Amino acid sequence: MKKSLNRREFVRYSALTTLGLQFLPFQGTKAAPSDKVRVAHIGLGGMGLNHLNWFANLPEVEIVALCDVDDTHAQEALVKLKAIHPDTKAQLYSDFRKVLERSDVDAVTIATPDHWHAQITILAFQAGKDVYSEKPLSYAKREGDLMLASQKDTGRIFQLGTQIHAGDNYHRVAEIIQSGVLGKIKTVRLWKTGEPPLIEKLNFQAPPSHLNWDMWLGPAPYAEYAPEKCHFSYRYFMEYSGGVFQDFWCHIADIVWWSIAPTGLKKISANGEVSDGVGDTPKWIDVDFKFKKLDLHWTSVPPDVPGAAGRGIGAYFEGTKGTLVCDYNSREIRMDGKVMDDIPEIPKTIVRSPGHQQNFIDAVKSRSQPESYLEYARNMTMPMHLALISFKLKEELKWNAKKELFKNHSAANQMLFRPYREKWNLIGA
Repeated sequence: MKKSLNRREFVRYSALTTLGLQFLPFQGTKAAPSDKVRVAHIGLGGMGLNHLNWFANLPEVEIVALCDVDDTHAQEALVKLKAIHPDTKAQLYSDFRKVLERSDVDAVTIATPDHWHAQITILAFQAGKDVYSEKPLSYAKREGDLMLASQKDTGRIFQLGTQIHAGDNYHRVAEIIQSGVLGKIKTVRLWKTGEPPLIEKLNFQAPPSHLNWDMWLGPAPYAEYAPEKCHFSYRYFMEYSGGVFQDFWCHIADIVWWSIAPTGLKKISANGEVSDGVGDTPKWIDVDFKFKKLDLHWTSVPPDVPGAAGRGIGAYFEGTKGTLVCDYNSREIRMDGKVMDDIPEIPKTIVRSPGHQQNFIDAVKSRSQPESYLEYARNMTMPMHLALISFKLKEELKWNAKKELFKNHSAANQMLFRPYREKWNLIGA
């Protein structure tokens, strides 16, 4: 029988683990199943409260800390936590660095704005914490590289918060496509409908006393406070995010990278229009990607292909023997003049998820990589960053997949990373 570690030994051993990416074994030891994984939540707005609810209801988890730069968010989160666990002793923080100093925190979840994801993740790794972070993975392409390098150095566990990945539909789509029944997949079309909200003006004012605005901005360029740029609506300003496109890319691109793992990207060409009002993310965006063996297209309206109409988000796989269209919860297969939602003869070959958050906790205990692990998430997220660079420059760009640089375009290469504001460059990038 394998020896079990108590929680203190488990945390200490985890901090010392620096083994590979695919599996991070304990050399024959593992955490006792009865041990609690102590979790801290960083960022407690809308999605952060979802994190709290998900993890607080897992029997193997104890929530020990709640952190947000907005005190009203932290207070609201504590009320919700007490409704689930009246005897909670979770402490409140406004600075995530204080959370990372705690030796009794095993893992953190991150639901901050996009521009903070990378630095908090890296600092958490360095502090010996495992990380469950919201999508998108990073604000800029090079951040994903830095995150992956840090994970290799520290041996930590990472899960990207792509909850749809855990659903049975995506598992089944991947099985069908990987079976080869549709033939060679040469073209994939992705789409997401919807425009950013119209933000007519910015109402500049002093930040409210309960909000640390300077820390909210963190590594982003300094800007005067306007409520329209803060909290949920931040995603409609390029300083902090990339709008609807960046918000939804990973949710539907996920099934493409899972099913066929495109490689050898050669060209990116994005066209579109900037949002009306003061927001500057795309109102709509169309992108053509040329991979080694695949043409991938993104549009802001459903493409004119069978099964796409009426789906607000979707993926259409065009194979030499048939097609498949899917969204989060459904799919349609077309072969030999027939329309079906499954092919029963294809066996189930992918182990089903116990739930995205439970999968993360299981990975923390077993030291095996979870479903949406970091290297996978980085590869899947990178084309999104490159597309937004093409959108900003209004140019078709050529990509060197081996060097991961644009060909003969210094301006585009400079946009692979935005230097951090000096005060908030906490990792020396």
